[in-house]
Amino acid sequence: IVAKEKRFIMLTLSSRHFIAAAALCTSLAARAETGAPVPQGVVNLSSSASLEVTKDLLNVALSVTREGQDASAVQSQLKQALDAALTEAKKAARPGQAEVQSGNFSLYPRYSNKGVISGWQGSAELVIEGRDMAAIGALTGRITTMTIARVGYNLSRELREKVEGDVSAQAIARYRTKAADYAKQFGYAGYTIREVAVNTGEAMAYMPAAGLRAKAMSAPADEALPIEPGKGTVTVQVTGTVQMTK
Repeated sequence: IVAKEKRFIMLTLSSRHFIAAAALCTSLAARAETGAPVPQGVVNLSSSASLEVTKDLLNVALSVTREGQDASAVQSQLKQALDAALTEAKKAARPGQAEVQSGNFSLYPRYSNKGVISGWQGSAELVIEGRDMAAIGALTGRITTMTIARVGYNLSRELREKVEGDVSAQAIARYRTKAADYAKQFGYAGYTIREVAVNTGEAMAYMPAAGLRAKAMSAPADEALPIEPGKGTVTVQVTGTVQMTK
């Protein structure tokens, strides 16, 4: 009779409930075999904190393109334009404030409708990055052999580490407060942390990159680059489990 009753009860369960019940039984059986106690009073918690900051790192890429019938001539023209830009940029270079480096340099053939080489085209790039945005903006206006290709803003490593430290402290404090409140509400005296993970992230600037590039390209070649870094949001999330204690 008992066996029939058990069979009847199991048949009345939906497949989803049956799978969940089976998984629970399997888990309990495994814990019983290993002698591990079934955890009691364990709560999954999460908390987060955010801080809006003005981006302090400017990255500007300047480029030049040349084309012609002779590959050596095109390459020579690109090199001359890049060398002139580097000479001007190095005058303003300062570690961390305005750092200069050459970027992509490419040369490739152009083909006619008949599939034969009809000429050559190439491009060269110069990248300037640093925290002195005013100096970099003025420098781009003095470089006449290249034009602005793209502009980007970011957080410097120093600012990011400082901000993440402050935001992490807030997120962790909120996590601990939430754990203490939950323990009290469930009738426990306190809690201990079982496991925890801290994840950091930075949101994109409010102004899209396309808009930044459009503003840069609208500036005349002999004028300073308009500076508009925008803001970003640094977020820290804390997730984990706590063991509530009597």
